[in-house]
Amino acid sequence: MAKFTKEDIISKVNEANVKFIRLQFTDLLGIIKNVEIPVSQLEKALDNKIMFDGSSIEGFVRIEESDMLLFPDYDSFVVFPWTAEKGKVARLICDIHKPDGTPFPGDPRNVLKAQLEEMKKLGFTAFNIGPEPEFFLFKVGDDGKPTLDLNDNGGYFDLAPTDLGENCRRDIVLELEDMGFEIEASHHEVAPGQHEIDFKYADAVKTCDNIQTFKLVVKTIARQHGLHATFMPKPLFGVNGSGMHSNMSLFTGKENAFYDESSEDGLSATAKAFIAGVLKHARAFTAITNPTVNSFKRLVPGYEAPSYVAWSLSNRSALIRIPASRGLSTRIEVRSVDPATNPYLGMAALLAAGLDGIKEKLTPADPVDRSIYVMNDEEREELGIHELPASLKEALDVFNSDPVITAALGEHTVSHFNDAKEIEWDMFRTQVHQWERDQYMEQY
Repeated sequence: MAKFTKEDIISKVNEANVKFIRLQFTDLLGIIKNVEIPVSQLEKALDNKIMFDGSSIEGFVRIEESDMLLFPDYDSFVVFPWTAEKGKVARLICDIHKPDGTPFPGDPRNVLKAQLEEMKKLGFTAFNIGPEPEFFLFKVGDDGKPTLDLNDNGGYFDLAPTDLGENCRRDIVLELEDMGFEIEASHHEVAPGQHEIDFKYADAVKTCDNIQTFKLVVKTIARQHGLHATFMPKPLFGVNGSGMHSNMSLFTGKENAFYDESSEDGLSATAKAFIAGVLKHARAFTAITNPTVNSFKRLVPGYEAPSYVAWSLSNRSALIRIPASRGLSTRIEVRSVDPATNPYLGMAALLAAGLDGIKEKLTPADPVDRSIYVMNDEEREELGIHELPASLKEALDVFNSDPVITAALGEHTVSHFNDAKEIEWDMFRTQVHQWERDQYMEQY
């Protein structure tokens, strides 16, 4: 990981002819926000002296306590390659602090950092995450708005001419590599118009920063191709939705704490306890990792997304899958997460769940190595397999009854998250949808 100093950044800005700096942060709902400053204000920004109105940001503060400070993370500095040669734009990701200089508890990045401190108390030094974000590409209409027209009819791993998104995807990869990403794979996904680009794992904060940067690059480059990229979990009925499978491992120094070469399956007692914790709290953290009304249209049987709480060494219908690699690559893959999640909050919740399993020395039930989708209710009940929440409302109810997950996110985040999501659910609940008109208008 780069370790930049203030002088390094000033030098890079001068060398690249940067004219503007975006001070970037993420709001409660996972939406990227930024304050753009001219390069003349760079030193002030690097000295943590740029303020903004926090009352205008979703989930931050009330109007009477609005002033917030931006604390740039020097190591997040990057020049956007697609900006104009005569005046490029660079980016710094920031933590949010209160006017007295203390971390703001409602900043999602600070929430994740606080949970990483809890991890360190247990003797672990790193929480590594490798995400697999999926997205759809839709054509843009003459009015500049996205349509529901896909630009290809490709399927899993298809090539051109079936995969007409290939050139756009390649340009996205090139831009990401220019920004320092190590791209591991890029391919068409199962559904028409659906794509996946995988990048190398990193520690939790760096990974979440990368996810936000990735979304920005994907949307920007897609627009240059006359396309709209969406990370909406289920934009189309009858095809697979978009997930963001999250591969996770804990490290102690250079040792992977999830690996035990002496065990039959290569998993350590720590890994098993972490798995048990994730399973225990899965229904509760779903409100965070699948945070929209639309998220629950994806978590249904038949479309490769998990809808049941179980784990397996290979079965892709389970919530947790264990990839085959061992040694330093030993990891668990949580398959329920979707790309609408605020990554900082989502990963904080997953970490809190796993750490609770370790603290309580939990043991998971036996792995389930056959398709859960084809089991009947009695079979699932006998194996202790529960369903994930079926709606945002149900997920919120379970979330608020789980003291471990709510404590990990903090009172401020929980309160404001609930407020926002209760409004979202109520708007959805009271809206009249086209499906209802199609079903009932003539019948009644």
